[in-house]
Amino acid sequence: MIEVRKEIRIAGFGGQGVILAGIVLGKAASLYDGLYAVQTQSYGPEARGGASRAEVVISDHEIDYPKVQSPEILVAMSHQALLTYMDDLKMGGTLIVDPDMVVEAEIKDFIRAREVKYFRAPATRTAEERVGITIVANMVMIGALTEATGIVSVRAAEEAIKDSVPPGTEEKNLMAFQAGRELIMEGSR
Repeated sequence: MIEVRKEIRIAGFGGQGVILAGIVLGKAASLYDGLYAVQTQSYGPEARGGASRAEVVISDHEIDYPKVQSPEILVAMSHQALLTYMDDLKMGGTLIVDPDMVVEAEIKDFIRAREVKYFRAPATRTAEERVGITIVANMVMIGALTEATGIVSVRAAEEAIKDSVPPGTEEKNLMAFQAGRELIMEGSR
């Protein structure tokens, strides 16, 4: 059997819920889809506005090396995160961005040269318009990621969201997750 190892990096700035998004993805894979997963995180000294990054390694075998080196999937929730991490994305990898938070014109050549599968998920705007609060933009991105890549099952992601978000916010977070899935289903490319 061939070992499958997928590396995912979710990046943005503090206050966007990047770390929680990574935790949800890791839990979905390990607790609900029965895979192995390791989640790591890093953020700047600023609570809000500084760089923030969550990385998840998902495998069908035990994970020997827990660090993300060349992710197959990059989710960029800010322009600075996109510029910082896009060169690490594997050839033919998947890039999901919030087009309201990045300057897409600056990455057209990169997308073409790397043969990137490119998805636009206006997470912040969608969270505001569909759920009424921008703080759930991270779950919009998890929905888009799940739908675009199938990296975890929908059921696993939903269970991980319910298990990870603050009590009383489950419904809004699940609405955001579904809205993110719909962005991809509707062809937000």
